Amino acid sequence: MSNKDASTEQAQAMLVQKHQLNTAQNHLGLVDGALQNLQATQAQSRQHLELLMLEAETLVERNHVIFEVDDDDALLVESSYAVQGNIVSVGTPLPNLDFIDMKGESDWNVYLDQVTAYAQRQRIEFGHDPFRDLMSASQRIALEKRIRDEFSYKCAHCDKYDYMIAGTCGLIGGLVDVLFVGLPGRGALTHFTDDMTDKAVQRFAAWNGWQGPNTGSDPVTSAIGFLERKYKVNYDHRHGGDVGGLFKMSTRNHHIKSLAHSPDLVGLFFSILDQFTSSAHFVDGGRIISVDTDTFELKGSNLVAKLFCGCMNWLGHLLSDVAGSSGAKTRGSGIPIPFSSLLQFINLGEFGQHRQTFATIAVQVFEKGYDLRHGLAMAIPVMLSEMLTRMMWVVKQRFYHEKEWVECIPSATNSELQRMLLMAHGTLCVVDGADAAIRSGGDMIQFMLRSNLIAWARFGTLALKELNSWYQDGRLDIKAVDTYLDAEYERLVASA
Repeated sequence: MSNKDASTEQAQAMLVQKHQLNTAQNHLGLVDGALQNLQATQAQSRQHLELLMLEAETLVERNHVIFEVDDDDALLVESSYAVQGNIVSVGTPLPNLDFIDMKGESDWNVYLDQVTAYAQRQRIEFGHDPFRDLMSASQRIALEKRIRDEFSYKCAHCDKYDYMIAGTCGLIGGLVDVLFVGLPGRGALTHFTDDMTDKAVQRFAAWNGWQGPNTGSDPVTSAIGFLERKYKVNYDHRHGGDVGGLFKMSTRNHHIKSLAHSPDLVGLFFSILDQFTSSAHFVDGGRIISVDTDTFELKGSNLVAKLFCGCMNWLGHLLSDVAGSSGAKTRGSGIPIPFSSLLQFINLGEFGQHRQTFATIAVQVFEKGYDLRHGLAMAIPVMLSEMLTRMMWVVKQRFYHEKEWVECIPSATNSELQRMLLMAHGTLCVVDGADAAIRSGGDMIQFMLRSNLIAWARFGTLALKELNSWYQDGRLDIKAVDTYLDAEYERLVASA
């Protein structure tokens, strides 16, 4: 039996149970009415009896009748009266209730047969959607309204103030990006993130047993050297000579060419693969190149232990490279922004006087300092625009629309908020793109160096969500329904 047939049978059984409940309630109403009529009749009879007793007492007093009683037995005899007669039934007899007779040994199939028989006796017709028949008209209207309001894709209906707020928040973020981020290694925010990264590397090294720098040595360089020795990997090739001259690579770009140096799921996958297979994978000219390395043995007595060791080795080695190498004289070459290594697969186009492809341009941009540290600096104006927009949306909902605080939570499912975020980050990207275009003077490398990749990525994800909401307008949001059902299930489990 399919799940659909089973659910339909359950719904039909519930319809029969609903019919039984309604019939029982109606029967209770009839019983209650009969009892009320009986009580009214009793009250009326009591009134008549009281009137008769009053008339009898009046007649006795008026005629001076005196009752003489010799003894108690005579009184009992004289006061005993037998009233014989027929009992008269008042009212219409109540109908019998139909029911399903279930015994202790009955199973579900027997119950379903009883349900079918009851439905035939009571002439209950099952529609194509028995679940719909379970609800009343008002319940169906309320359910449809809730589905439309909470579980359906809706296009945003923003007013002019929403667009003004979003544009202003995006403009603030764009000005922060232009004034305080700028080129890699030069902006105030990049200096800030560089210092924070250096401190994080030293702290991580201290957690791993680093005792601090020697007298007169640079603490950052000492911490990096300690982590490089502790978290050695087999894919840390520095230049083309280490791979037999198969392709061009230098110390300035080997972190972006090595897929295992990418701080994302792609990097983790290739790091584990390289450590288990004693190989190294690089990207050059839009193609993956695999190189055999010296045999590399991971610690651990079983597969799970080796996987854990490989993950920690990958993470530790990334932290040894995030602030540059120990031998760097200047800022050094860090690790790429997550997923930016994949830009090397876009081996298309001809840019600049040397007609270079986009993949080559992406590598050259990384060589000039466009690494994870600069990515953290670029994320600050993006986060600023995001937080300002969400905060102003909450303020507007609370004080302009006068909603309760619980209704002012900036949920990701709110279409108006999503439209405002799209507007804010779009404004940020316009400011960023205009600044990059003007200052680059047509140079593709300079244009990419001055562009905020994080802002454009965030704008792209919001644009895809907006297109999906526009396309799915009015349709059921399955994800929202699943989320609601999961929350209800957890609530029921917790209250059980």
